[in-house]
Amino acid sequence: MTGQDLRHARVRRNWTQQDAARRLEVSQGYLSLLEKGRRPVPSRLMKKLLEAYEVSPTVLPMHPPESWAGVNDEVFARCLGSLGYPGFSHLRAPADRNPAEVLLRALMQPDLDGRVAKGLPWLPFHYAEMDWSWLVPNAKLNDVQNRLGFAVTLARQIAESQNDGEKVKLLRHYETLLDHSRLAREDTFCHNSLTEVERRWLREKRPPEASHWNLLTDLTKEQLTHV
Repeated sequence: MTGQDLRHARVRRNWTQQDAARRLEVSQGYLSLLEKGRRPVPSRLMKKLLEAYEVSPTVLPMHPPESWAGVNDEVFARCLGSLGYPGFSHLRAPADRNPAEVLLRALMQPDLDGRVAKGLPWLPFHYAEMDWSWLVPNAKLNDVQNRLGFAVTLARQIAESQNDGEKVKLLRHYETLLDHSRLAREDTFCHNSLTEVERRWLREKRPPEASHWNLLTDLTKEQLTHV
């Protein structure tokens, strides 16, 4: 979140700097420095900013890759819940991770709980305005563009079923962009522990979308009940 973002969010609320500083529990002078870009927005203020200004978690800063070391299904479930995913609403808490970051790190996992994997297409659907300029290059860098492309395809299908033309247009753009770098090698949708029997079955039974992205999965739009 830049200083300009901070100022625009405050103006949208029709607050003076004094009003905002009081709600954020900082001095007006310090807030002025933040808005002018003379001080970086500290992570300790992020949760307060999201709540006070009612801005999207897409403005949250990205964390270094090492901060994701040792994460498990429970962590990703909690991240999805904090971002508003209905499937983990019982884990709802203030968001502290950028949805693009959560999506990338989850897609990089060799194995995920099926409930978590089903929640991933919800992220590009619900946060279609996420930072694609960060997400797409990092997906390519980590060779998960096929997994991301599949998640975007499902998100786009959900948007089509809801007649959300603007969202369909945006998602289709990034779907096409990812398709240009689609990998030919076979992969799974975060389920590398599949047995050879399961892999053979999925090669025959997987839906066309999974086949297009060279993924072994039977996940379809119809299974995304929480979206």
